[in-house]
Amino acid sequence: MTRQKEPVRKEGNPPAHVAFVMDGNGRWATSRGLPRLAGHREGIANVEKIAIALKKRGVRYMTIYMFSTENWKRPKEEVDGIFDLLVEWFRDTVPCLMAQGVSIRHYGKPDRLPSGLAEALHEAAATSRGDDFVLGLAIDYGGRAEIVDAIRSVVSASHGGEHIDESAIADALYTSGVPDPDLIVRPGGELRLSNYMLWQAAYAELYFIPVLWPDFDELELDRALKAFDERHRRFGGL
Repeated sequence: MTRQKEPVRKEGNPPAHVAFVMDGNGRWATSRGLPRLAGHREGIANVEKIAIALKKRGVRYMTIYMFSTENWKRPKEEVDGIFDLLVEWFRDTVPCLMAQGVSIRHYGKPDRLPSGLAEALHEAAATSRGDDFVLGLAIDYGGRAEIVDAIRSVVSASHGGEHIDESAIADALYTSGVPDPDLIVRPGGELRLSNYMLWQAAYAELYFIPVLWPDFDELELDRALKAFDERHRRFGGL
């Protein structure tokens, strides 16, 4: 049955930062008798649609978990295929996003990535202008590794660690300068963060749904934003 499109959400204040776990691409393809890379292609293409939809709704930051440190354990053919798709996406789609006022940031370790992808990430970040809408790409990203790197950086800069506090660590994270996510959305049916933005998620609202990422559309987005709008955020209070 075809779902009727619901109007763009206007009530309430939108979250400043929405983060997504891009989950379910492989299962989406398998359920249709397609190779897994077809699902990854569809999932990567969906990033542009959701980014533009969020921008129209007044959200200023979006972060997407595109490739985790654990994803290196997947078959080499699949990993190489994902990287090829990302390079293609940077070539064909990212310039269009940037022309619409989207700035690109990379969160993760660039040194292990193929040179073509690392160069594309660097060039996109270096040529982004303004901060009307910041799209953060978590590629070769792991929350624990991020915290370890941040602590090492702070300890090195503080000559032994006597001036380490939460602010110092936050400033040393990959996401330095970006507000913590207000809302983390995980499609795909899993009920965990999977090593994603562990520090930043301290007070984020979590939203889990069974819809696979390639099928996550504007209707599902508005449902997530409505659920966020209906929650009472206490930031640790009773």
